[in-house]
Amino acid sequence: MNDVNNNIREFEKKIGYTFDNKELITVALSHSSYANEKRKTRHSNERLEFLGDSVLSIVVSLYLFQHFKHLPEGELTKIRASLVCEKALHEFALKIDLGDYILLGKGEENTGGRQRASILADAFEAVIAAIYLDGGFDAASRHILRFIPKDIDSRRSVSFSDHKTILQEIIQKNPEERIEYKLVGQSGPDHDKAFEVEVYLNSNVIGRGSGKSKKEAEQMAAREALELMGYKVGI
Repeated sequence: MNDVNNNIREFEKKIGYTFDNKELITVALSHSSYANEKRKTRHSNERLEFLGDSVLSIVVSLYLFQHFKHLPEGELTKIRASLVCEKALHEFALKIDLGDYILLGKGEENTGGRQRASILADAFEAVIAAIYLDGGFDAASRHILRFIPKDIDSRRSVSFSDHKTILQEIIQKNPEERIEYKLVGQSGPDHDKAFEVEVYLNSNVIGRGSGKSKKEAEQMAAREALELMGYKVGI
């Protein structure tokens, strides 16, 4: 337990935020492989990741809305996508050495989990949620905005492989239509999981994808949906 406490104190110094509720940040740093080893004594960061994803999106959306008043909705959507995608979150996580502080199970530790982009991105979102629950929206916003590049402009666009954003832009032209992604399956050990996701247009499945993370599976599902709709997509 002392090792965990020391780990938390070092991480708090790294991010410049001290938690009143240490349990929140402990859970945020607990990967499912670690939680599974501890069984009933520890929860994983997956629920916090879910909340952190939403907080991140709101903070980035508000920042772009306030600072880029000349840009239309479509451009703002592309810039936001480039800032909240797994690749960007992985880069943000590396800036604070997040991989050094994540609590991993032995299997994940031995197979390079500390460097795995999906694990770092998910933990980054979980930390956002922990700060939000502990210190409120302003504290979470301050933390997130540290990572926003200062040289963003309208030329910074989403990569061609961000199929989710492309699909969303197509669908939102019809306000009555709604896109939803659902996790329908996962398999494999904690250090080598595979996820299956379906994307729904209203109540109809229009694509299915798999990947090593939920985000990757969602991208593949969106890619299949675009192909079925007749759009030429990249890799």
